Amino acid sequence: MKTIKDFSVKCKRVLVRCDFSVPFDTKGNILDDFRIRAVLPTITYLIKHQAKIILMSHLDNPDGTVTENLDKIKNRLEALLNTKIIKMDDCVGKKVENRVLILEPKEILLLENLRFHKEEFNNDSEFAKELSKLGEIYINDAFSVCHRPHASVILVPEYLPHGAGFLLVKEIENLTKILKNPKKPMVVLIGGRNVQTKSRFIDKISYLADFVIINGLVKKETVEKKINFSNPQKIISPIDNLEALDISDRTIGFFRKKILTAKTIFWNGPFGKFEDNRYKKGTLEIAKAIIKSKAFSVVGGGETVEFLDKENLISKFNHVSTGGGAMLDFLSGEELPGIKALEK
Repeated sequence: MKTIKDFSVKCKRVLVRCDFSVPFDTKGNILDDFRIRAVLPTITYLIKHQAKIILMSHLDNPDGTVTENLDKIKNRLEALLNTKIIKMDDCVGKKVENRVLILEPKEILLLENLRFHKEEFNNDSEFAKELSKLGEIYINDAFSVCHRPHASVILVPEYLPHGAGFLLVKEIENLTKILKNPKKPMVVLIGGRNVQTKSRFIDKISYLADFVIINGLVKKETVEKKINFSNPQKIISPIDNLEALDISDRTIGFFRKKILTAKTIFWNGPFGKFEDNRYKKGTLEIAKAIIKSKAFSVVGGGETVEFLDKENLISKFNHVSTGGGAMLDFLSGEELPGIKALEK
């Protein structure tokens, strides 16, 4: 797979697939800009090397209707980069094509929400061709959508020279350390919701991990849905109330002992209703135990990253992934279509 460093980008139009789908509060303010900040190394590299920069992203899942635009993303990018961003009202069309053609080196143009067009998630080839007209080089720096067979992820690379951005390279390198020959013991922690997806991951990762620690909600639903694991002796759950909004002090102590033995740790999903300060203790104590263990630590999932960012703990972990479903699929050993498209 080629990377951004394999191309001469000076005075070239570089089309970068980003993931700026960040959470907002009820007033429309960005709650967590971690995914935006994660792409900055690629953008600043392109500025430094005098590329003409075209950024494209989705936001939320408007299903082909015009709802959540990228105006707030533009504003945050301008603040983080301390530079002017040109924002378009669409991502395809003559107006966009004409503006792209007069871009100057170091200028940044942000396309409008890709998912305003149903052709994006329908993986439409004509839509992909329209997008590819905008660039001379395609760079994918959106690991979190590499499991999606969408036009901007898997078809645009067919029409342009292509490679991976710094974030995507970093994700692959760090997640591969978990997947292949991790230092033992390895402890995996799975919290949050979406039990159906996570139960499949738990089963697969249990072959590799020494222990898999799950929260009460995951345990409760696996019991109710009669989900059986291949290595049940490795699965550890709370020792008391499975329906509690936070794990108890007894469970915290129990989990901590396992965490402190680890040389490799993977964590996805909170262990309580962390958004309410009354119920964040368990999740915070798990984070502290992982940090204290000094194990090689990889963390991912939107809620987990949001929590760590809020507690100013992001920098304490070896790698914080921008991916949720993509990360779990990768660690399950599945082939991600977005990565496969870059390898062609």
